[in-house]
Amino acid sequence: MLIGMIEGVTRIIGKHQGYRGLPLRDEMINCTVNGDATPVMVSAWVPTPEELERLNAGASVHLRVLGTAHPPVILDVGDVPA
Repeated sequence: MLIGMIEGVTRIIGKHQGYRGLPLRDEMINCTVNGDATPVMVSAWVPTPEELERLNAGASVHLRVLGTAHPPVILDVGDVPA
């Protein structure tokens, strides 16, 4: 997956730590566990043509989290680009 530029980006994280830099959009959501106005960070990812071919053939999306403790995450699909 390639890092995408999320619409409405509010900050870029990780660049000073040696990573490529991840554009984020800070939002608030209504969460059934954490309640109203739960802060979240949204990033955009774009599949390469080879990954898109595998996805269309039925491959799953894998999420890798660095470390040994797994934070709550949400995966979904963004809007179709205009």
